[in-house]
Amino acid sequence: MSPTQRTSIELYRDLLRLIAHISPGNSPKAIALRTMTRSEFEKSRILSPNNPSDNIKIEALKANAIRALSNYMLYEGGIQDKSRGGKLGAAMDNFHERNVRGMHDRSSGNGSDTGEK
Repeated sequence: MSPTQRTSIELYRDLLRLIAHISPGNSPKAIALRTMTRSEFEKSRILSPNNPSDNIKIEALKANAIRALSNYMLYEGGIQDKSRGGKLGAAMDNFHERNVRGMHDRSSGNGSDTGEK
């Protein structure tokens, strides 16, 4: 079964299990993650799987949830990789620095881009 073929309930339970694994207990991080997940699912409660146009929206929302968790896991892996001298964490830092520098350049009005690759 592909991730987007999972029912909304299955995906919600999987998300809650992953949150319990990422941040066990009642830490502020766990509470924030559970609250965010619950609110996102509450927003889409009015959608009906029997309505073809809603079905497309439901699949898109499921894909967004899966992508968000994948990005979080990649980010966490990069942080741990960096502490071990890995390339992923260093690459993430470089990417972040270039983006922050680019945003600063654009907001200061000089419009110059560093051109680094």
